[in-house]
Amino acid sequence: MDAAALPIVPPIAALMLFALWAMTLVLAVGLWRSSLVFAGRAKANSFTPGMQHGGDTYWRLNRAHLNAIENLPIFGAVVLSGSYLQVPDLAFQLLPSLILYARVAQSLIHIASGSAVAVTLRFLAYGVQLASMIALAGIVARHAGLPMPW
Repeated sequence: MDAAALPIVPPIAALMLFALWAMTLVLAVGLWRSSLVFAGRAKANSFTPGMQHGGDTYWRLNRAHLNAIENLPIFGAVVLSGSYLQVPDLAFQLLPSLILYARVAQSLIHIASGSAVAVTLRFLAYGVQLASMIALAGIVARHAGLPMPW
């Protein structure tokens, strides 16, 4: 699919899709774990939180899920605040879609490979999200009349 063909979705829809993406990733982790347990290849208590377990692809999936969960509250706070304030700024309408697509790209790259090229691309996708969330927060803060440091 051509990146230019990706639809721009309303900010609240982008937030919901971000949450659904995080839920999809956690479901994938749960299915992976369940399949290992039911196949007798792992015990139910063998998935130690915070410590690498399972194969490389499984662990990258696990980390992709956690990365999405870490960023969801920040994204949610900014989008919900801007929606509540009815921010009319065009960038407020566009940036949430960019953040969503960069998050999905980051997750898919993370799951696919741990190579140096993949890590670089993943970092680039995260950089797009971070810069976009900072810009989005600035737009909302400015619209709310908060003093801006820049």
